[in-house]
Amino acid sequence: MAVSTGPDRATAERPRLGPWSSAVTTYFLLVGSTAALLVFGLVMVLSSSTITSIAESASPYTEFLNQARFALIGLPVMLVATRIPVRWYKNLAWPGLVVALVLQALTFVPALSASKGGNAGWIRVPVIGTMQPAEIGKLVLAVWLGTVLGRKRHLLGRWNHALLPALPGAGGLLALILGGKDLGTAMVVMALVAGAFWVAGIPAKLFGLMAGGAATLVVGVFIIGQSGGNRLSRIMAAYGPCTDTQGECYQSLHGMYGLGTGGLLGVGLGASREKWRYLPEAHNDFIYAVIGEELGLFGTLTVLALFVILGVAMSRLVRRHPDPFVQVTTAAVACWVVGQAFLNIGVVIGVLPVIGVPLPLVSAGGSALVTTMAALGMIISFARTEPGTAEALAARGSVVRRSLAVLGRGRRR
Repeated sequence: MAVSTGPDRATAERPRLGPWSSAVTTYFLLVGSTAALLVFGLVMVLSSSTITSIAESASPYTEFLNQARFALIGLPVMLVATRIPVRWYKNLAWPGLVVALVLQALTFVPALSASKGGNAGWIRVPVIGTMQPAEIGKLVLAVWLGTVLGRKRHLLGRWNHALLPALPGAGGLLALILGGKDLGTAMVVMALVAGAFWVAGIPAKLFGLMAGGAATLVVGVFIIGQSGGNRLSRIMAAYGPCTDTQGECYQSLHGMYGLGTGGLLGVGLGASREKWRYLPEAHNDFIYAVIGEELGLFGTLTVLALFVILGVAMSRLVRRHPDPFVQVTTAAVACWVVGQAFLNIGVVIGVLPVIGVPLPLVSAGGSALVTTMAALGMIISFARTEPGTAEALAARGSVVRRSLAVLGRGRRR
C-alpha cells in the first residue's frame, strides 16, 4: 500500500483546513468589529464632550472617563459572556425575564425613577448613578425568545404555539417601556422581537399581522400619545418644511450642518464647531454628526461599514449554527444592535424624525454600553460553538505556540 508524501500529502490536508478557516471567519468578524467600534466610540466621546464638560465647570475629561469606566466594567462582563456555555443561557432565560420586568416596573416608583428628555425610563442605583432597565430587558428578551421559540420550533406552524408564551412576555416588557414614553427604545424592542419571530419561522400571515399591529401602535403613540403634539411636530420637521429653526428643526438642522461641514475627510479630529454647544446631545444621540464633521464622509462610512460587518457576521452565524436557540437569539441581538445603529444614523441624516436612540458602542451611555458588550460577548460565545470553530481556534493556538517555541530556540542559539 502506497503512502502519499511530499506535495501529495499537503494537497490532501488542505481541504481539511478549508472548513476550519471558514468556520473562524464569523468569530473574528465579531471580535474585530466589536473591538473597533468600542475603541472608536471612546475616542469620539472624548472629542465630542470636552467643550460641554468645560461649560458645565467640570473637567474636560468627565464624560470620557465615565464612558471609559463603564467600558472597563463591560470588558470583564463581555469576556465572561464569551465563555458561558449555551445551556446556561437557556437556563437563565425565565429568571432573567422576571428580573427584567421587575426592573422596568421600578421606573414607575417615584422614589427610584428618573427621567431624561421627557422619558421616565431610568432608575437611580447607588454608586452607579442612573441605569436604564430597558437595556437589560433587550438582552434578556433576546435570550428568552430564543429559548421559548427554539424549543417549540417544530410547532410554530400553529398560531397558538407561535403566540404563546412569546407574545405576552415580549408585550409585557414593551408595555412597560411605552408606559415610560420611550418610543425610541420601544421601536428597537419591536425590531428585536420581529427578528426573533422571523428566524424562528412563524407563519407569514401571522408575521404580517404582527408587523401591521406594531406599525399601527407606533403611529398611534406618535400621534395620540400624551406628548403626541411634540412627536407630531418632530414628524413635520423631518418630512415637511422647516418653519422653526430654533425649535423642532434645531437639532436636526445642526446635525446636517455638521455632516455638511465635514466634506470628504473632515475638519480634523477634535476640530468640530457644532460640539461648541450648538448641537444638543453631541456626545450621545447625535455623535454620528460629530463623526461626519471631524472625520468626514470617510469616517461616517467607516462606522457604517463596521456595523454592516457586525450584521453580516451575525447573519452568518444564524445560517451556519445548528442550534435553533442560537439562531433565534442571534437574530434578535442583530436586529437590536444593527437595527438601532441604522435607526440612529437615519435620525442624524434626516431620514427619520428625532426619537432619541444612541449609536451602540459609540454614543456615551453606561448601561447601554455594558449591556451591548454583554450581548455581543454572548454572540461571540455562540460563534465559538459553530461547527469547526473550536477545533480551528485550538489549531491556530498550537501553531502560534510552536512558532514562539522555534523563535525562542533561535534566540538561545
